[in-house]
Amino acid sequence: MTAHRISAPVLIPSRRSFLSLAGAAARGSIVAPALVGCVAGGMQSWRKGNPFSLGVASGAPTPDGFVLWTRLVPDPLSADPAMPGGMRGGPVPVAYEIAEDEAMTRLVRKGVAIADPHYAYSVHEEVRGLAPGRPYWYRFISGEAVSRIGRAMTAPATGAPLAGLRLAYASCANYEQGYYAAYHHLAEEHPDLVIFLGDYIYESVDTKHPTVRRHKDGMEAKTLAQYRDRYTQYKLDENLQRVHAVAPSLVTWDDHEVQNDYSDKWSKTFDDPAKFLARRAAAYQAFYEHMPVRPLLSKPHGASMRIYERYAFGDLAEISLIDGRQYRSREACYGPPKKGGGHLETNASCPERLAAARSMLGEAQEAWLYDGLANSKARWNIIAQDVLMAQFGHKDETGHIAYWTEDWNGYPANRSRLMKHIHEARVANAVVIGGDSHCFWTNDLKLDFDNERSPTVATEIVGTSISSRPPVYELFAKALPDNPHVRFFESRKRGYVLIEVDAQHMTTKFQAISDVRDPDAQLSTLKTFVVESGRAGAIEG
Repeated sequence: MTAHRISAPVLIPSRRSFLSLAGAAARGSIVAPALVGCVAGGMQSWRKGNPFSLGVASGAPTPDGFVLWTRLVPDPLSADPAMPGGMRGGPVPVAYEIAEDEAMTRLVRKGVAIADPHYAYSVHEEVRGLAPGRPYWYRFISGEAVSRIGRAMTAPATGAPLAGLRLAYASCANYEQGYYAAYHHLAEEHPDLVIFLGDYIYESVDTKHPTVRRHKDGMEAKTLAQYRDRYTQYKLDENLQRVHAVAPSLVTWDDHEVQNDYSDKWSKTFDDPAKFLARRAAAYQAFYEHMPVRPLLSKPHGASMRIYERYAFGDLAEISLIDGRQYRSREACYGPPKKGGGHLETNASCPERLAAARSMLGEAQEAWLYDGLANSKARWNIIAQDVLMAQFGHKDETGHIAYWTEDWNGYPANRSRLMKHIHEARVANAVVIGGDSHCFWTNDLKLDFDNERSPTVATEIVGTSISSRPPVYELFAKALPDNPHVRFFESRKRGYVLIEVDAQHMTTKFQAISDVRDPDAQLSTLKTFVVESGRAGAIEG
């Protein structure tokens, strides 16, 4: 994509007119067409460059609304950190329109949102007062510039009958290691909802392997300007933009949105915690600036940003979207020089791993999750999170079983508490979805993983990476006999997961692309698994 620069400073409305517009936007009121026309046509001029070059997105659907997102970026490859995306000056009002049809002829809402310079001129407009359980289409307007049209959707009314839900989820989209053909095919599925489960960007640069394209600055992101540039480069990809345009999304993070293998305030590289939290604050702000998240819930406060939340879809499904990074205990047996990130440990070499107080989620989030699951009346309860949950052990050279400390295997006490709660609270049809490992998995989640006869209390379906390089297949395949609760494993394919849910079945399809190095890679269904209502564990479809 060709870079553009604006040839004149951004035109900013007067303080009085801006405050009037900001008040209307804050109230969520319908703005008269004449006012929208004034904002759209008379207050802004884009002499060069498309301010909507990063596309549009919607997210966080509720029965009466959703969040609309865009960011004003007329010069996406600007190297000036003082002018993110080629912008400068004060807040900018941006008009938006919402319609009942894709042609935007049956408008139901016109309004004004505010592009906030503190958040890189991003827009997070939380729309309310719409009809439940139906699609809407939307666009943004600023001066002569009109965004692409996006499709949003309101959730069905709480408890209302819902015949089916079609969702897709994706993770681990390393820009350098592959093209986004998987995103192209995901958009073609036209799901009702897309869930991004982490590693939406990669802060790192790959200096050890051949790459198909490069991060433009050639360095690891550590500052706010660098994280902003990284998101900008990723969001310029047309396939990713189309995914956001065709369906609303839910988003959580894993580690690469900040730093590989970090845990709370503990850096993989043993940075001083205060210094690392400053980096985390920059990364969290950039995440907020580029995601369709609720501003009242998720606006960051320094190094803190809440993203966990619960979303209901009629009487059919409830999704608990959780945060597996911000609140977790320090990784087990953490310490220099080599144990700053994930590593394999046996029970003998690292008894700390088994400590009862250790948590992947933190005390408050654990309580929130357990309370929501216990009180859910939905037929299906989906826990959407970032990493592998099932126990998985590898025999070391002495024949002892070793476990990876970076996923739920590093927090087995928390996993046991969750499995026990699902079992004792009789949570209906609990299904865990995840990413991170760059592999497809289908797993039985056991009440006691060390006892093969222990009941299966939930099902786990893990998606592979969109583009990120996989682990060595043979190393995991060798360990499969020691992990009989693993129903399926495949690390050699890139892609995503498609799920179709109805009252009696959850059908999951592992969608794989032919070659991550080919921007026009073809799609095939690698495997299909079905979970039957009332019966934990998946069977091959």
